[in-house]
Parts: sequence; C-alpha cells; structure tokens
Amino acid sequence: MNKTIRRTSVFALLLVVAVMVRATWLQAVDGQALADDQYNRRNLVAQYANPFGNIIVAGQPVTGSAATTGSDFKYTRTYTDGPLYAAVTGFSSQVYGTTQLEGIYQKVLNGTDAQTRSLLDVLEGSHGKPGDVITTIDPAVQKAAYSGLGTKNGAAVAIDPKTGNILAMVSTPSYDPSRIAGSSSADAQAWQQLSNDKNQPMVNRALRQTYPPGSTFKLVVAAAALQDGLYSSVDQPTSSPNPYTLPGTTVRLTNENAAAPCANATIRTALEYSCNTVFAKMAVDLGQAKVKAMADTFGFDSSHLDIPVRAAQSVYPTNMPASSTAQTGIGQFDVRATPLQMAMVVSAIANGGTLMAPHMVSKVTDGSGDTIQSLNPQQQSQPISANTAQQLRSAMVSVINQGTGTNAQIPGVEVGGKTGTAQHGVDNSGNPYAWFVSYAKNGAGKEVAVAVMVDDPNAVRSEISGNGLAGPIAKSMMQAALNSSS
Repeated sequence: MNKTIRRTSVFALLLVVAVMVRATWLQAVDGQALADDQYNRRNLVAQYANPFGNIIVAGQPVTGSAATTGSDFKYTRTYTDGPLYAAVTGFSSQVYGTTQLEGIYQKVLNGTDAQTRSLLDVLEGSHGKPGDVITTIDPAVQKAAYSGLGTKNGAAVAIDPKTGNILAMVSTPSYDPSRIAGSSSADAQAWQQLSNDKNQPMVNRALRQTYPPGSTFKLVVAAAALQDGLYSSVDQPTSSPNPYTLPGTTVRLTNENAAAPCANATIRTALEYSCNTVFAKMAVDLGQAKVKAMADTFGFDSSHLDIPVRAAQSVYPTNMPASSTAQTGIGQFDVRATPLQMAMVVSAIANGGTLMAPHMVSKVTDGSGDTIQSLNPQQQSQPISANTAQQLRSAMVSVINQGTGTNAQIPGVEVGGKTGTAQHGVDNSGNPYAWFVSYAKNGAGKEVAVAVMVDDPNAVRSEISGNGLAGPIAKSMMQAALNSSS
C-alpha cells in the first residue's frame, strides 16, 4: 500500500469514527433534550392528541377542546367568551405556544404533569387524564370591568382585600384566543393582524405593563408620612407652600385647581383636592429612602410578584436630586406601576394595613377532581399600622363624598378612593392616563379593592380625568363585587 492510499484510508477511518461518536452522543446525551425540545413537532402533535382540561370561573369552564379534521393535530383549544377572559387565560396555540394560565399549567391541562399520571400511564408512556385550574375570578366583576372599558385602551383589577383573591383582571382592547389556537392559514393571518395592531391587544395591560400612577401614588406618600410620624393624623396641617418651588430649581409647582385650599392643607384636604404642592413637599421632607421603603412594602420593586403569572416590576426610582423626589411625590418622574400594583396599595389600606398576596388561582385538580395544589390566602406584608390604615380610609371616603371622586359614590356603602391623571410622552405630549383606585365595604362584610387605568388617545385632553373616565368603571366593578353571590 503506497503512502497516499494509506493516508486516505486513515482519513476515511477517522470520518467513520467521528460519525459513530456523533451518533452515539446524539442518542445517549442529546436524545432526551431533542425529544423535549419545544419545536419538536412530534411533541406538539402528542400535546394536542387528546382533549385538554379546563380553566374554571365560578364553577364553569371558560375553555374547551374541539376535534379537528384534515390535520395531524386531533384537537384544538377553544374559548368561551374569549375576549372577556383573555387577560386571565392567555392562549394555547398549536403554532405560537402558550401564555398566562395556559402556559403555567400546560402540563396539568394536557395530562403530562406527574401528578395527573398514574403508574400505568408512566409505564405505557401515555398521558394522564387532564386536570383543571380553578380561578378566583368573579364573572360579574369581570364583566363589569370589561363592559366599562369597552373600546378604550385600559386595564382594570379587582381584589378581595381579606384574601388576596383577584376577582377581575381585564385588559382592553382584548382579543379572542380561539382565533390563533389552530395551525391553519386563517390562524396565521389572525396572528399577523394581532401582532401588527398598534393597540397591542395581546399585551396584558393589567399585569405586564407599567404606567406613571399620577396622583394615585399620593396614597403611598401619605402612608409614609403618617407611618413615619412626619404628621400625626390626616387632619393635622402640613407645611406646604402654594405654589411650591422644586428644590434646587426655579420651577414653581402649582395645582390644577388654582382655587383649591392647598396651602398648608391637611392630608385629608390635600387628597380631596389632589394638591400636588402638598405631596411634592411631603416626599422631599420624608426623603426618597423613606418613600421608597414604603412603596416597596406595598410591592414596588419586586421582580418576583407571581399571581401565579409573573407581573411586571413596578418601580420607585433611586439616586435622584430633591427636585425629582418632589415629582415622585405626585406619581411622576420615573415612578411606574401596574394596575395590579395600585390595586394592591388600596387592598392593604382597606384591610387594616395588611397586604394579602394577590392570586387568581384557588386550586388545581387532577382528572378525577382531586386537589393536587391548593393556594390558600397568605399575608405578603404589613405596610402600615391599623391606625394609619384607618386614617387613610377616612380621608379616602372624603375624596368620594366631597372631593374629586364623587362619580364612585354608592348609596349605603362605604367607598373610599383616589383619582389620578398621569402625564407622559415627550414634554408630556401624550394624552394623560386616567386612574381611579378605590375600595368598598358593605354591611354584610363584603369588601373589594379596585384599580382602573384608562389610556384614551382619542379623548379631548381637557376632558380627561380619573373621576370622569375611570370612576364610573370602578363604581360598576365595586357594585358587582358587593352584590355578587360568589
């Protein structure tokens, strides 16, 4: 054998060895990873080979499964009142994956979770009987929020302060998850349409988007001032010039209502008239560290707020000059909050200062209806004392009875709230966000805390107010919660 043939033979042998090593590696090491890959079509086909379990609202499924023809996917996910519950369920798509509760509980719902499979299922390599996810959503409150928001861009959240149960979560404009559940060209077209929609209907504004909270954040600043002892009660006069010159600047902060009695106003009066000067000065007097500490106990700056879907992180900024601290006192500068977060603030105040961890799933069951996970109410934090909470509620009632929040009055019911109008955009060029946060308690022991945010780019700027746009929606949600039999 000459030298050239020998080298060629050795090279060929090395190639064979390399192929054998690679094949062995794929089978022994990468095989399971490839089998489990989310893009493995065999897994997707198996996932949709059987009907799914359901997401349950007030004892009734709001999801379903439909047999398909002409596809290797035997079943397609369906949704009852899809747009109404989309912010809760999310979607389960044969092509585009899963979101929200559909994503978190995917294995329970398709029967592949270990707790839904019997020993025989495991031995045979088959799926178990799909389980269900039971939510805390109250359909009456959900419908009130959805109907109230209508065609507006916005979001609404309602929480039971005593348990943390989320009674409603709505984001508008919404979408029908059924339109993108399959793998047809119509589903692809619907996906493209939704993805290109400038109003972003698939974004959960209630949970996954943050906004400047505007004057609703004054509740946090007032809580910090009372808890810290800066002021002993909501009826003690504050040290608040009107107008107020922002520290280190020549900028004079004024109030929207020039006739409002904001100079040295009490916290009660300042909340009634939403005096910017009072709370800007109060934030500076407290200092950003104390305001941030209070905000954080309410849930701000937490990157792991799971309900069980993870919420976007609400933010109170740091390392600011005093002039910016003043702006945070009125919920501006770089303060950002989800509607869920502002509902949590009101929930804690309504619940005597105790913040119960918000959640929208009460339990998860297997295919036989047996509970495999129970999510009981848990305390998240104690932001303020019972005394501070009582004083804030008293002032919030004044806001509703004779202040800026009169649109949320409910005869015979204790209602407390706070309005907000938050500026945004370059040089505040965008239409303001209209906020309304409130709580209601009736004589039967029912309570609810609500946050509503409306972003209406088509509204006349001078007519945008929390009381006008968001107040009536909050009122209808509170009425639905108090009158509900759930």
